[in-house]
Amino acid sequence: MLGQGAPAPRPLERPAAAEAPSGRVCGGDCLGGRCAVRRRGAYTSLQPPSLRGVAPTESARWRISALVSSAFPGSPSALHAAMAELRPSGAPGPAAPPAPGPTAPPAFASLFPPGLHAIYGECRRLYPDQPNPLQVTAIVKYWLGGPDPLDYVSMYRNVGSPSANIPEHWHYISFGLSDLYGDSRVHEFTGTDGPSGFGFELTFRLKRETGESAPPTWPAELMQGLARYVFQSENTFCSGDHVSWHSPLDNSESRIQHMLLTEDPQMQPVQTPFGVVTFLQIVGVCTEELHAAQQWNGQGILELLRTVPVAGGPWLITDMRRGETIFEIDPHLQERVDKGIEMDGSNLSGVSAKCAWDDLSRPPEDDEDSRSICIGTQPRRLSGKDTEQIRETLRRGLEINSKPVLPPINPQRQNGLTHDRAPSRKDSLESDSSTAIIPHELIRTRQLESVHLKFNQESGALIPLCLRGRLLHGRHFTYKSITGDMAITFVSTGVEGAFATEEHPYAAHGPWLQILLTGEFVEKMLEDLEDLTSPEEFKLPKEYSWPEKKLKVSILPDVVFDSPLH
Repeated sequence: MLGQGAPAPRPLERPAAAEAPSGRVCGGDCLGGRCAVRRRGAYTSLQPPSLRGVAPTESARWRISALVSSAFPGSPSALHAAMAELRPSGAPGPAAPPAPGPTAPPAFASLFPPGLHAIYGECRRLYPDQPNPLQVTAIVKYWLGGPDPLDYVSMYRNVGSPSANIPEHWHYISFGLSDLYGDSRVHEFTGTDGPSGFGFELTFRLKRETGESAPPTWPAELMQGLARYVFQSENTFCSGDHVSWHSPLDNSESRIQHMLLTEDPQMQPVQTPFGVVTFLQIVGVCTEELHAAQQWNGQGILELLRTVPVAGGPWLITDMRRGETIFEIDPHLQERVDKGIEMDGSNLSGVSAKCAWDDLSRPPEDDEDSRSICIGTQPRRLSGKDTEQIRETLRRGLEINSKPVLPPINPQRQNGLTHDRAPSRKDSLESDSSTAIIPHELIRTRQLESVHLKFNQESGALIPLCLRGRLLHGRHFTYKSITGDMAITFVSTGVEGAFATEEHPYAAHGPWLQILLTGEFVEKMLEDLEDLTSPEEFKLPKEYSWPEKKLKVSILPDVVFDSPLH
């Protein structure tokens, strides 16, 4: 949630944020890896190195235990002592346990951290016969300097419903993206009516294999990887988002290598003392299904998955042994996707990407070039206000039926939730030691004569989607650099509020470039960029040029963007 001013200091310093990966494509509008971009949430490309090689056993960072034993080692008196020892200085202690009586809860119930207790209550409602499930527990909590943001991941056995084509499965539920404690050790308290922490917890449903007596633990590390992304970027997910993972989720040879996110079909939103918590379920998908979600929309693909029992069924249960896509199982589904793309376009409004742009109408060393302005030795980055406008721009990407509008550069911040998603809590993606020195009001909007756009192969492959699925439908599309230092927004002539115009189609506000493309030019570009739909068939670098429009696009190897000078 966005508030006025800088966020209050944390009592404990978080681990340094890792650089966001490229090509994020969430299902809608986040800036970060969307993800990534929509870091409030469109598509996200994430592959934390820590996930590779994870075996389904305990690690040095977490242990498997029962819920009560992991949360309450020893007697209630021992719990008092343990909580007092771990509690950040100045934080209030837990309330005294209630007097015993016929209606009093167990002695430890009042010692449960309130946010944890509220979520656990929803779990007990769903699984009354499993009061003490197996649980993956972070040995060193994130608020004590540990690497894993989720304090716990509970693992339940769900019997499903054979009559409804819902197989028996394992149900994983996270604890930690929401505010469990309420004492600012992890999350800032923003009121009971808003989101608790990031406003959601993750869940995952994995088909139980025949003879499997205990749940695999690799989904817990998968959830930790997504949570690390959320904490490091401070961007959130929402239903319909898609996450490009580029690796089998269980580190096997499975075709399930990416994820969609949707509302958990059984877990209900929970009102905690620290705000509202919803539950977003991870759904494993094949590469072809991810691409369909990008080209069309995540919600549409989720609905198709629900109609195919072996691909998820009504509860969208992931089967890592699934060897066919939904389009191979039922070829008619591709026709529904194609029709949806033709009718609706894409609701993917932006991605976090490896990208860059140059102003070819002036020398790079020109001191007014947005790429060369420096403060000391640090290049200028996107201002906080520009970042907020891009976030809002991407959020609006989900509003398919609304008129496409780019918000003003200095929008009024809302202290609340929109119906699409909670705004990112981050006031700025920039370093507080770099560009905050440059007053935003002094950065003028410049009209450019000629520009050169640079993308890596994964990002470049999305240009046809940007043109066909967005601009031809009167919308906009944003590439947000994973380094946070620049952005490129393509806009159509029907988008209001853009600073690029038909008279001046290339315009820059600091490091944020907008490019306005007419429908006729979009059609021409689609013809010339046709080979981008089969990127494996061409060699890098690849260059496209439209001299009459003074526009050049280059598709470059990743290593070019890994260099500080590109």
